[in-house]
Amino acid sequence: LTVLAIVLSVGLVVDDAIVMVENVARHMREGASRTQAALASSRQLVSPIIAMTLTLATVYAPIGFLSGLTGVLFKEFAFTLAVAVLFSGMVALTLSPIMSAWVAPEKGRESPMTRRVNHLFDATRQLYRRLLDGLLANNGPVLFTAVFFALLAAPFFMLSQKELAPTEDQGEINVAITAPPEASLEYTERYMTDVVDAMESLPGSGLMWQMVMNNFAFGGMKFDDFDERELSTQEMLPTAFGALSQVTGLTAFPILPSALPSAGRFDMEFVVLSSDSAAEMLPYADRLMDRARETGIFLFVDTDLRIDLPQGRFLVDRERVADLGMDLAEVSRQLGAFLSANYVNRFDLDGTAYRVIPMIERTGRPDPDALLDIKLRTPSGDQVPLAALARLDETVAPRVLAKFQQKNAFRIRGGLIPGRTKEEGLQAMEALATELLPPHYAIDYAGESRQLRQEGSTLLGVLGISLAFVFMALAVQFNSFRDPLVVLLGSAPLALSSALLFTYLDLTTINTYTQIGFITLVGLISKNAILIVEFARQLQAQGLAKLEAIKGAAETRLRPVLMTAGATVMGHMPLVFVTGPGAEARNSIGIVLVAGMLLGTLFTLFVLPSIYCLLAAERHKGTQPMESAAPVAT
Repeated sequence: LTVLAIVLSVGLVVDDAIVMVENVARHMREGASRTQAALASSRQLVSPIIAMTLTLATVYAPIGFLSGLTGVLFKEFAFTLAVAVLFSGMVALTLSPIMSAWVAPEKGRESPMTRRVNHLFDATRQLYRRLLDGLLANNGPVLFTAVFFALLAAPFFMLSQKELAPTEDQGEINVAITAPPEASLEYTERYMTDVVDAMESLPGSGLMWQMVMNNFAFGGMKFDDFDERELSTQEMLPTAFGALSQVTGLTAFPILPSALPSAGRFDMEFVVLSSDSAAEMLPYADRLMDRARETGIFLFVDTDLRIDLPQGRFLVDRERVADLGMDLAEVSRQLGAFLSANYVNRFDLDGTAYRVIPMIERTGRPDPDALLDIKLRTPSGDQVPLAALARLDETVAPRVLAKFQQKNAFRIRGGLIPGRTKEEGLQAMEALATELLPPHYAIDYAGESRQLRQEGSTLLGVLGISLAFVFMALAVQFNSFRDPLVVLLGSAPLALSSALLFTYLDLTTINTYTQIGFITLVGLISKNAILIVEFARQLQAQGLAKLEAIKGAAETRLRPVLMTAGATVMGHMPLVFVTGPGAEARNSIGIVLVAGMLLGTLFTLFVLPSIYCLLAAERHKGTQPMESAAPVAT
């Protein structure tokens, strides 16, 4: 994530320098000398650059103080970007004026290419001014359109797919295997060879690792590098499920490794809590799984509530035991010697002490009735078969007695069909639980599902905090509450709606990375608004009316706004088109930033002046004719 922060910073740190260089070049085109242009530009831009730098640093700072998985993962990311932005602001105020003054050509010495570019920007500026004059003559439609599109952010967000992190191709498919409850290690190992064969039948398969226990195993198949395969691991998942379904003796499910660490093994882990017993909860677990399979969302569904563990109870005839001069404790002690209930001694082998645990031979264990032939010694020295003292009652019990938050519970675990999101899976299970479970049953989450519900919207809360911090920082900088409100209302809502439009169109999902993109977008788009508003304040201070001041500021700052937006878009464009392992996360943040900056900048240029006219204070002491859009440098 630190590397991702460095990639993002390429498009961020140049903004302040672009603004300074463009302003110096503008003064030189108007006839100022190199020194005069550098000094005038520095005086004009010291306040907006400080405001822009603090805004972007303030946006990132709260991310670094988050707790939980999100905080651990993105702490370095946030602080890397915040420090980079602060340094970029310092460089823009110190080195950039001097360097740009000596690099930028003086008036009349521009190259033909430079003159053509300047002519293009002049034509664009004149067209923009004509459009702005027409729009500001009637603010109503502009403000209505802005409010309408900003309000679309809510339905765009609610109708977008959500997940903790996008599913990535990590070149591996894991397998969760369950054996019968009475299975031995030897049994599980024998059938694991069939699991390995099934996974090796997939194209591009390599080595498989596995961890095997008595009645459970977990493993993973490594595949060839991404560029050497025709199919991604997501595309191979249904094929893997079909191959594993043919394995007899074991139940095996293919799962993809989580994109985030410590996020659980399964795409969906749904917990049902109740005070009922396992037997009373079993019908509800079966019903939930049956209905979940019918939704068409899940590749497989499983539960940890299974009442199939064979158990045997010896029902002892107390009177018969007493007739033989024995008691239940003695019977239990002698049976324990055959059934590994205790150890009788220790012995040393190569410096390690081992317990000596008595047990009947392996051949006698599979048949429970054979246990009734065990001979017990009476106080008189006679040997009596256990069948003379007890009978065997065979039954089944739950494999595990699961607890969750001190209540009886069972889990429904599932894997999603490729193309479905984890949010869809959880919403489907929540709807089924509402329909099928009694009122005294409760639901909870585990694994990645729990993190999605608890931390899935954490960064959206941080976005609100960041906006509040930005407002306070700008209020101090502008010595006003109105102008920060103009900056935020004229840029952030429309940029966020623009980005959410692309999540609504399923070009990406709302996940941790896109939420980072939303926070970054607020800082970036606010910088453009700060440029225009601060310049309008300076023009009002020189005596221009509010309307003329915002027109002049928007016209003069059109070029740096377009340049900074273009630099940001081009700097983040590689994130949109990158492919290969881990590309999904980079695509998510890239799409949000590029789409938000493209449409958000367009909205800012036309909507911000209208909001400024509506909300900003009138500061001029008398209307004067506007001779130049640029404030006079002193």
